[in-house]
Amino acid sequence: MTLLSVMLGFVGPWQIILIVALVLLLFGGRKIPELMRGLGGGIKEFKDAVKEDDKDNKDTDKGGKA
Repeated sequence: MTLLSVMLGFVGPWQIILIVALVLLLFGGRKIPELMRGLGGGIKEFKDAVKEDDKDNKDTDKGGKA
C-alpha cells in the first residue's frame, strides 16, 4: 500500500467539503476559474516538456548505438 493511498484513505466527504469551503472563502468565486486555467496551463506545459524530453532521449539512444 502506497503512502498516497493511505493519505487519501483519511480524506472523507466532510474534509473535502471543508477544503472546498476554505478555497471559496480565501479566493472567492470569481478567482477560482482563473486559478484553474493557470493550473491547467501549467500541467499542459509540464506534459509537453516530458514528451519532448522522452523524444530527445529516444533520439540520442538511436544516435548513440549507430
